[in-house]
Amino acid sequence: MANKQRGLVEVELDKVRHIRYTMNALAEIEDKLGYGLADLDGKQLKIKEVRTILWAGLIHEDPELTEEQVGEMIDLGNMQYVQGKMAEAFEQAQVKN
Repeated sequence: MANKQRGLVEVELDKVRHIRYTMNALAEIEDKLGYGLADLDGKQLKIKEVRTILWAGLIHEDPELTEEQVGEMIDLGNMQYVQGKMAEAFEQAQVKN
């Protein structure tokens, strides 16, 4: 279940986790990918980029989580589901109160 007021989106991975794209998460994405978020629009993302974006959305509740650990939580069986949850979390981050 999502907590829309806080921008949290629940996702089932190795356990129930919550994706949230805060300013810190967005800064991590830009830093790790080496380009700005505006450059993501319409871009075909590579698998490693998807992993980085998910990782950045998860570290708010588990700062010790690594990108490699996140990569172990995703496979071809749940990738579409996870990407849908990531999109939902980005939408929640943009919701104005």
